[in-house]
Amino acid sequence: MSEAILIAAQSGRALAEAARRAGLRPFVADLFGDSDTLALSEAYRPLPGRFGSRIAADATLAAIDDLAACAGSRLSIVLGSGFEDAPDLVARIAGRHRLIGADADAVAALKDPLGFAALCDRFRIPHPAIATGPLPDPSGWLLKRIGGSGGSHIRPATRGPAPEGHYVQARAPGRPHALNFLADGRTMQVLAVTEQWCAPSPIRPYRYGGALAGAAAEAPPLPEPLLQAVAAAVESLIAATGLRGLGSADFLADETGWWLTEINPRPGATLDILDRRSTPLLAAHIEASLGAMPALGPQPADAAAAQICYADREHAPVPDCPWPDHVRDRPRPGTVVRRDAPLCTVLALGADRQAALDSLKTRTARLQADLAAKKTHPEETL
Repeated sequence: MSEAILIAAQSGRALAEAARRAGLRPFVADLFGDSDTLALSEAYRPLPGRFGSRIAADATLAAIDDLAACAGSRLSIVLGSGFEDAPDLVARIAGRHRLIGADADAVAALKDPLGFAALCDRFRIPHPAIATGPLPDPSGWLLKRIGGSGGSHIRPATRGPAPEGHYVQARAPGRPHALNFLADGRTMQVLAVTEQWCAPSPIRPYRYGGALAGAAAEAPPLPEPLLQAVAAAVESLIAATGLRGLGSADFLADETGWWLTEINPRPGATLDILDRRSTPLLAAHIEASLGAMPALGPQPADAAAAQICYADREHAPVPDCPWPDHVRDRPRPGTVVRRDAPLCTVLALGADRQAALDSLKTRTARLQADLAAKKTHPEETL
């Protein structure tokens, strides 16, 4: 029988799928319990939101321990998004189960805004300025939640001091990218440099939209000297913090330079489009976390893209119908998805960047049209 592994995240589907590809049996705890997550999981437990609060932390630990009891042994655990503002909880989890990936000290060092800025200054890494106090002119600043992910927490700053648990970061020019890497606590391998975009709404102007990884034969999206500088900077932070496993570095870049905005010390939203090499990425995540950097195999020949499809209307309830094969994070029939909430994830491949993006746009538009038709004519399929 294949080895079991615990997974805990805001959304655990991508990690569960990666576990199956690596020949592992996932026991999953997350917020959503999507249909495909449940189908992939050996067992499932729901989690509360905002893992860092005391009540939510206790409930999260209880759910993880219950899953381990179901599996019948002390297991390794992989954490996804949601734990960036909860290093104390990460430490408590590591005290009960073998933690794969970033430890509590690395999470604390990389996700504390002041500490991260100090690290960047120490290694002369360009980064946007940060502050917590009142701003004489807030127009050039953004308000962010400490440990936030997905972009929905980002707002234009105001004149007053940052609320508790928040900070302000100076706006920087450039388009968003991410350097995706595998680290062993000392060095790293670059998996890909992905291009990213926002899916703005009236109250969430910077929420995450999607990401694109180019084909192996394509030129990188940015000049090679710039990418080498980003990689060297990230590797210095990995060595300074002992970061292990899959992670990503978000940065902005244009013709004038680049600015590192944050390190995500966990497998991220690009897992769907990057886990296509001969070595399954979750297996590589485990090996690197244990100190042995694996061979990954060549970069995929084709380009891949994924984006979140946000609900353009309330789905109450979500229809019971088959979803297209290129759709992931499929909400359970009968559940309610509010307007502007994440509905599902759409994937697409292409011979190059533009072909993947064109396919992604077509598939997303078709899905939204089919869902609208389904609301009017329930007998139709997607």
